[in-house]
Amino acid sequence: MNLSYWEIKSWLTNVDYTIVGSGIVGLNCALQLKQRFPKANILILEKGMFPQGASTKNAGFACFGSLSEIIDDLKSHSEEEVFLLVKKRINGLKLLRNTLGDGNINYQKLGGYELFSKINDLLEECRTKQESVNSFLKPLFNQDVFSFKPNTFGFQNCQDVISVNQFEGQIDTGEMMMSLTHLILNSGIKILNNITVESFSEDSQSVKVKTNQFEFTTSKLLIATNGFASALNISEVKPARAQVVITKPIDNLKIKGTFHLDQGYYYFRNIDNRILFGGGRNLDFKGEETTELKQTELIQNKLEDLLKTTILPNTPFEIEHRWSGIMGVGQQKKPIVNQLSDNVYCGVRLGGMGIAIGSLVGKELADLL
Repeated sequence: MNLSYWEIKSWLTNVDYTIVGSGIVGLNCALQLKQRFPKANILILEKGMFPQGASTKNAGFACFGSLSEIIDDLKSHSEEEVFLLVKKRINGLKLLRNTLGDGNINYQKLGGYELFSKINDLLEECRTKQESVNSFLKPLFNQDVFSFKPNTFGFQNCQDVISVNQFEGQIDTGEMMMSLTHLILNSGIKILNNITVESFSEDSQSVKVKTNQFEFTTSKLLIATNGFASALNISEVKPARAQVVITKPIDNLKIKGTFHLDQGYYYFRNIDNRILFGGGRNLDFKGEETTELKQTELIQNKLEDLLKTTILPNTPFEIEHRWSGIMGVGQQKKPIVNQLSDNVYCGVRLGGMGIAIGSLVGKELADLL
């Protein structure tokens, strides 16, 4: 593309900080940079029409992990690592709410719940370890986080008891991203959409960036592409696709809250008298390690089956929309916030917890400078 003089002069000249990715991390990084360096020229590049990964495609869970997820994490991480992960999620949610205000993200603290299958011993394991998990999380909450109660929501083909987390909530993902974008534009930060960063090279003072449309030079480059990070040679992050469906409005819907099933591999919530339901990546881990924003028959059929047999067994419903988002995962759940070279930095691998930690990772990325 041949750019005009005006385009080059106004958008692509004397760029101090270029952020790749306009999701939760990228936008919060830009806001923090603008607070620290008010006169800086900041540019955000986004490959999609909307943020391409998961920031506008997630389920809107303001959560920090179900009981079985935390127990599972303790099998591959130390107690201190899990404690710090949960602490980061709590602090990230506080930062998100303080930055935007609860009204602007429609934050509702309706509680988090976990359903248990009848075909494994997960409920028994959670009951056995509930007290120790509550004890180890008590310094963060000053009271017990997890309890059990009867299943009063009408769920079927699952255990009669569900786990309850009184501290979890939900937000409106679209309102969150609209509010963040509004803050960004009002701060004088520029966003260019449909721009894919293909490669970059650097010298001691700057980074030359090659995109699918143009080339330009920036003083610093900050990568916030999470699930797409491997395309820019950050190999510790693998993409993980999450498929989602949402029903048409349902009369007299009694289900309210955020719900997990099967160690968090399935998750659902109420929104606008509908059920939003996602997950199923565990049915085909290798197949879902992709950046293709598509759906598969295997997972879509499973989501519909669980809606019919477990979540809404006695309620007629229709699916109105289907979509997918791309998360960034890896061997460890701790995010990668690093300086990669003299002028290049990254904040990636959010592990499916973008809403909880995205604001904080963005701030930490900016604070590397």
